[in-house]
Amino acid sequence: HEKGLIFRHKRLVNWSCTLKSAISNIEVDKVEVKGRTLRKVPGYSEPVEFGIIEEFQYKVVGSEGSVTVATTRLETMLGDTAVAIHPDDARYTHLHGKFVRHPFRDCELPIVLDKFVDVEFGTGCVKITPAHDFNDYEVGVRHNLPFVECINEHGLINDVVPSYAGMRRFDARIAVRRALQELGLYVQCKDHDMVVPTCCRSKDIVEPLLKPQWFMNCKDMAARSIDKVKNGELKIIPSHFDKTWYSWLDDCRDWCISRQLWWGHRIPAYKVSVNGKRSDDLDNDMWVSAHDEAAAMKKAVEKFKVPASAISLTQDEDVLDTWFSSGIFPFSVMSWPDEDVDFSTFYPNNILETGHDILFFWVARMVMMGLDLTDKLPFTDIYLHPMIRDAQGIKMSKSLGNVVDPLFIVSGITLEELNKTIDNGYLQEKELVRARAGQKKLYPNGIPECGTDAMRFALCSYLTQARDLNLDVLRIEGYRKFCNKMWNASKFALKQLGEDYTPPPRDVMTEKQDSANFSTIDRWMLHRAAVTIADTNAGLRDYQFQQCTTAIYNFWLYDLCDVYLECSKRVFYKGTDEERTAARHTLYTCLDVGLRLIHPFMPYISEELWQRLPRRSSETAPSLVVAEYPESGDVWRDDALDAQMGLVKDIIHTGRSVKDTYLESKAKPEVYLTSTEPLQAFLSIIEDLVGCSTLQLNQPIPLGTAVGTVGNKCEVHVLVKGLVDPVQEINRLKAKRETAENFVSQKRKKYRLRLCVDTTA
Repeated sequence: HEKGLIFRHKRLVNWSCTLKSAISNIEVDKVEVKGRTLRKVPGYSEPVEFGIIEEFQYKVVGSEGSVTVATTRLETMLGDTAVAIHPDDARYTHLHGKFVRHPFRDCELPIVLDKFVDVEFGTGCVKITPAHDFNDYEVGVRHNLPFVECINEHGLINDVVPSYAGMRRFDARIAVRRALQELGLYVQCKDHDMVVPTCCRSKDIVEPLLKPQWFMNCKDMAARSIDKVKNGELKIIPSHFDKTWYSWLDDCRDWCISRQLWWGHRIPAYKVSVNGKRSDDLDNDMWVSAHDEAAAMKKAVEKFKVPASAISLTQDEDVLDTWFSSGIFPFSVMSWPDEDVDFSTFYPNNILETGHDILFFWVARMVMMGLDLTDKLPFTDIYLHPMIRDAQGIKMSKSLGNVVDPLFIVSGITLEELNKTIDNGYLQEKELVRARAGQKKLYPNGIPECGTDAMRFALCSYLTQARDLNLDVLRIEGYRKFCNKMWNASKFALKQLGEDYTPPPRDVMTEKQDSANFSTIDRWMLHRAAVTIADTNAGLRDYQFQQCTTAIYNFWLYDLCDVYLECSKRVFYKGTDEERTAARHTLYTCLDVGLRLIHPFMPYISEELWQRLPRRSSETAPSLVVAEYPESGDVWRDDALDAQMGLVKDIIHTGRSVKDTYLESKAKPEVYLTSTEPLQAFLSIIEDLVGCSTLQLNQPIPLGTAVGTVGNKCEVHVLVKGLVDPVQEINRLKAKRETAENFVSQKRKKYRLRLCVDTTA
């Protein structure tokens, strides 16, 4: 305020007649209406008609002619002060410099020339109501038109036309239509797709009104904020939102920062009256700002050079816009303007995470105010997450029944209880029926209990730096089952470790132990842990959280559970003491690493399981939340071994597939491998995971085997002779061939039809 950036002025604002307050742009829901639609409006017993455009005539002064204008808000014609036409519109050149007569105010309105008029829309003539329309306001300023207010803050017509005074605005719409019809000036009403600005809190129709408010000049602050992004000091992630940042701030207008609410920070501005003389509310010279009334009095005495006894102070009753209070949040909570230890330690921050929909409303305001008031950026990185939509990619809407409360996912909810959540009186009966049908379609059995960890992990797994996130509850339920898998795997591992197990004092991942005692599968598992550590840290560093969740999920499910735990059973039950010790160290290390890596994404189950693990003598952290995050495991990296294991896993998959095709799941047939790759060191692994009685490598293949190929390197032969019914198998293959032939036949017919159509065309 003392810099002259905050000032008092009377301008158009978004006004909620229900709240009796100005509201910010983000509090205005732009409700799309397709044609004639009835909507409930607070304070009206009957629904109000929207989605129409009405045409009426103004008589041209001094002639028998008239001009036809169109409007979606007929009641505002009571405050019209001009009619605008495009200067280059040849249809109306005869009207240049003319006037029209207002039928209810008995005054003349000028016909002004302005290029904002769209000659293709409507009649090409536009009624101008500067006091009740944002575009018209700009026209009024450009042409120095009078600003006639016809609607007050209660949504009632004022005495600008006495016969309508005190009438509610939408009732006046009907009355004005009837009066124009009686005068023969009403032309027609047509369906018209439109956007109805609606207050997100009160559901009232927003009314643009002229109100004295506090504004802040943001031009210089916006330019400085743009420069910070351009020179790389401030980084927006994803970077494609840089354009949005520039677009908003390049055209940053004065910001209305006052609100007429009973909650919020009261504006610390005091109106000064000297010697009882009443001061103009819009005279900025008659206002002082201060932390309290005593400080304000001191400033007023110095400013007006009179004793305190001659001054009367009145603090403004308005409060600051929420976004203004939020804008100073990063430093105001750190004892600013007193730069104490909290301020110097915690300001500025490193990163802000929020939704891209408030990039301007909140984030830009924090940056602008941080730079202006502290000369520092409040943070250096801005991470913008996508907006959540339903599983089909449709925007969540109460009327569609696809809104999901996160608590419903955490705790679960039945379909009946879900239906009750929308039966709150906000929706019309027609919308209520549609919403219930939407809920039944999306959640026929309700929403299963998934827990906090599963939901948190799922949301992070969706983060691909896109604009939208299509949330599928079934995917979250899948991660709940993944939690069960982790729990059971840890339970099995702890049993194998035994109560007397003592971890090695040094971290196996960072200080390589004697590798002679570690088997091939041990070394591969530690390699996979090292790869997962690297991938997760790279994902965190680059804000690629889906990369993190994918790496951790694959490590737990496909490396640890599917391969290592199964292979380690042979060692724990039949191995030597040295083999069991190496396997225990490997298993403990992978559990410890896996729980540390997943902790930011699944904090509760990981903490619970980690507390059950034995501790290294060097571990001092009492909780996983303060334990060191894994950063390196390069000592175990072995890409050649990983490539070999990749082939081994393909062999296992092929062998299982052949078995599932011909045999029961518990069958243990003989298996023969032919391969050009050295697989001798992996035979026990393949034998355990395929589930066979014997495994032979590069030996003569007996008759009666089913074969599966692994690229051009290996063949897997499963002996099925004597284990399958030949007749049943022949019938199965015939049915499979018939299905394939039908598919080919359909494709051929479709191709011929398409070829025929193309040829005819």
